[in-house]
Amino acid sequence: MEIVKSLSRNERQLALVIAAALACIGLSLSAFGRNDPLGVHGAIVTCAALAALAALIFRSDAPEPPVGRLAEYYDEPSKLGIAFALGWAVVGMTFGLWAALQLAWPHLTFDGAWSNFGRIRPVHTTGVIFGFGGNALIATSFLVMQRTCRARLPGQLGPVFVLCGYNLFCLLGVTGYLMGVTKSKEYAEPEWYAGLWLLVVWITYFVVYVRTLARRNEPHIYVSNWYYLAFVVVVAILYIVNNLAIPVSIGHAKSYTLFAGVQDAMTQWWYGHNAVAFFLTSGFLGMMYYFMPKRAGRPIYSYRMSIISFWGITFFYIWVGSHHLHYTALPQWVQTLGMTFSLMLLIPSWASAGNALMTLNGAWDKVRDDATLRFMMVAAVFYGLSTFEGSFMAIRSVNALSHYTDWTIAHVHAGSLGWVAMITFGSIYAAVPWLWKRERMYSPALVEVHFWLAVAGTIVYVLAMWNSGIIQGLMWRTYTEQGTLAYSFLDSVVAMHPYYIARAFGGFLYLTGAVVCCYNVWMTARVAPTQSALAQDLPFSARPPALQAGE
Repeated sequence: MEIVKSLSRNERQLALVIAAALACIGLSLSAFGRNDPLGVHGAIVTCAALAALAALIFRSDAPEPPVGRLAEYYDEPSKLGIAFALGWAVVGMTFGLWAALQLAWPHLTFDGAWSNFGRIRPVHTTGVIFGFGGNALIATSFLVMQRTCRARLPGQLGPVFVLCGYNLFCLLGVTGYLMGVTKSKEYAEPEWYAGLWLLVVWITYFVVYVRTLARRNEPHIYVSNWYYLAFVVVVAILYIVNNLAIPVSIGHAKSYTLFAGVQDAMTQWWYGHNAVAFFLTSGFLGMMYYFMPKRAGRPIYSYRMSIISFWGITFFYIWVGSHHLHYTALPQWVQTLGMTFSLMLLIPSWASAGNALMTLNGAWDKVRDDATLRFMMVAAVFYGLSTFEGSFMAIRSVNALSHYTDWTIAHVHAGSLGWVAMITFGSIYAAVPWLWKRERMYSPALVEVHFWLAVAGTIVYVLAMWNSGIIQGLMWRTYTEQGTLAYSFLDSVVAMHPYYIARAFGGFLYLTGAVVCCYNVWMTARVAPTQSALAQDLPFSARPPALQAGE
């Protein structure tokens, strides 16, 4: 409701029009798809639109917000985004834990079609990547962009529409999976109508970002904004190309991709690995380059290196997707190209990781005492480790052992748990007191507890899957003296059982830490703001000019 009150009367009227139009679209989808899962999604869209209409009508008589707000940062969207991110973190990790338990005890599907592994696994990936990670990126990008540009977001409605529209997309995705609605493309499962809605939301996000940069009061565009903008622009290009499809009809959720065969596989992994690059790397590097120096109270070790790393990552990453398709029908020269660029990618990746760790030189006492800064330090370490592992696994001979095994799962979760989630939680713990005008988090001790739960969960999970994956690869490649396979596939499945139990335990620890974080953030938001904290974030117009890079 506070967000509705922050809108001007003209913005509330525009929001009413948008919500009414969305309700009409939802009703149309329900009518056309009444005998299809599309109809269920139409009903969800209609309910979301009606909820927005109710909130707007209920606050329609609220007074015009004070003009003085325009001299302050607009942080309500960042608060909303963090709340969405933490909610999705718990949902996504809960489904991930359930999926891990199913691999150890398959009867945990409870004989339901909606609850089988093939349906709850994409709920997990969408929940943690797009729900948790995506909302955290949008929320922190709004915060970082305003502070580094010394400019308020342009208007109040656009940022709120981006966050609410984006979460409607996530909701359509996960509910669709449970009904069996999926395009079966990794990290791009939502069907055509959800993709069209995301396109509208993403264009709005891009416009908000560029308009803020255009009206900045700081001549220099800080490096974090480069990374965030690469995330916005390149993800849009990737998603549009990979999701080109033709619906069966206007009344059916099902669609068919424009690509087929090896072209479809190449397009998918061009998108898939660059989703890792520009969604799970570029945006979070932008997060790291702002929050780590701020928390440590030290400038970036080498600003020039951060820019060089940006262009290296942006150029090299685009070419590496084909290393997912070694030993397939993809032409060998394309496989080799992907492998070569994967090895070259190690240079800018390690430059970023090294730059982050060198930034902490002279601040290791703060790392020792501050769990929030320790989250960021561990994230930088895991970023360096997982990028090295990724380049190593792209080598064709190594890939012959690792591909299709749990080693790949270990690699993915070393990056997602150790790098992405760690830098996100660290940034959230840094941002929440600033946004809610508090001196500190409600309980620094709970931040400490969360840190050790996250570290323990990551180590248990990754070590279990490393062992599992290497054992799988070796068992599949072991031959008898007669030249036949020494182990059947079922033998390897049985051998994995203790490691799958260990993985579930690691996931449980990580989920517990996320719940602790939610409680800590909730209690921090409930505490009354302090005068000293209010004075720390002055209106941008009252601040002295920020130093440019290199000064």
